[in-house]
Amino acid sequence: MGTENQVEKVERRAERPATEGAAKPPEVKEAPPLLIGRLTHEDVPDVVALFRKVWEPYHAGFPPEVQREWQPTPLEFTSGMEGVTYFAAKRGNRLIGIVGCRMGAGACQLINLCVDAEERRHGIATALLAAAHGWAQHANARSLFVDVLVRFQEALALFKASGFKEAGTLRKHFWGEDVRIYEKIL
Repeated sequence: MGTENQVEKVERRAERPATEGAAKPPEVKEAPPLLIGRLTHEDVPDVVALFRKVWEPYHAGFPPEVQREWQPTPLEFTSGMEGVTYFAAKRGNRLIGIVGCRMGAGACQLINLCVDAEERRHGIATALLAAAHGWAQHANARSLFVDVLVRFQEALALFKASGFKEAGTLRKHFWGEDVRIYEKIL
């Protein structure tokens, strides 16, 4: 019923004659809805392109091995998909984010959380985390955990805001950089 009333209001507004000299309101384009679903092998080229776009600004100071890991070829990414359930965020046909879930010992490790920089701060990472959380519960995981480089302050803040608690720090763990471990008990 509420939708019908909203449609009626919009139709009534459209029926009103425009007053002379009044400026037309700017046309507002609505973004396609955000869809979260399982990543498929057909999505791999888009994932590789997303990784290249997102990780390019962070290359400074990392060894070439890390740069290659963060920007895999389609074959390298596909090979790494075994044992990982990935969720993709899309708007229309455009892949704008992913997260991977790897189960082990009754816990779900989140890997490769990645959101297009142009699409951040619109709830995409939160929606991906919700999908991972739901999948982990369905898989009877007792906890979710993630490791994050200390330099990625926005990611640290995201996990804190999403109910994850800091579980520890690994000193100089990843190519000489500290890594924070965050955990969420399910």
